[in-house]
Amino acid sequence: MSKNVLVTGAARGIGKAIALRLAADGHDVAVNDIPANKAELETVVGEIQSAGRRSAAITADVSDPEAVTAMVAATVTELGSLDVMIANAGIAQVLPLLEITPEDWDRMMAINARGIFLCYQAAAKQMIEQGHGGKIIGAASIVAHRPFALLGHYSASKWAVRGLTQAAAMEWAKHGITVNAYCPGIVGTAMWDLIDEKLAESEGLRKGQAIAKYSDLIHLGRVSVPEDVASYVSYLASPDSDYMTGQSVMIDGGIQFA
Repeated sequence: MSKNVLVTGAARGIGKAIALRLAADGHDVAVNDIPANKAELETVVGEIQSAGRRSAAITADVSDPEAVTAMVAATVTELGSLDVMIANAGIAQVLPLLEITPEDWDRMMAINARGIFLCYQAAAKQMIEQGHGGKIIGAASIVAHRPFALLGHYSASKWAVRGLTQAAAMEWAKHGITVNAYCPGIVGTAMWDLIDEKLAESEGLRKGQAIAKYSDLIHLGRVSVPEDVASYVSYLASPDSDYMTGQSVMIDGGIQFA
């Protein structure tokens, strides 16, 4: 059964893979990213439309409450309703805890924690108004279960997503809304390229050596690709996950076991 979906942070990486997978599943998908990534976002829209599904590009900063409200309203205008929210947008930064500034901390929390909260809240309000439930799905991370050194404030932001997901699942179950999160491990994306570069600098390694070092933790023997995560999100967006809520599941190739 076709649903109307909104995916944030969808211009590239995991968000793009999720948007394309859900379109392939037969859903209509609105995609969001910041204005600076509008050209890439329009490319994603074109790919979705080429697959025979409706789509729309909606630029917004997820840390801005008014922008998030407008983004959800635009999705409803373009697609007719909001049935599935994928709150995927996020950032990363590699710094020792002793070097993180209050500004670094605030920016991380504004996007990764506040942004997820605002997307969850706006989506839930819309779904409650529609009256037929829905699915809210957020981007956490393996570091919501196992923090990494030099990713302290990033880890804290993703632990916040995990806790928020559980609380939202409790409060909105009565409205027929399920709330779950996905927790990627090491994924071959631009974000992990940045993490690798900064970890290598801090550990005296060459670019590429840090990700290789941490990849040794992966029991399945390979770094993840965005499509690995998208496959799991496809399940969360489907009726097969209707009896699942409040969970933050790792898609990490076996680095960390719950």
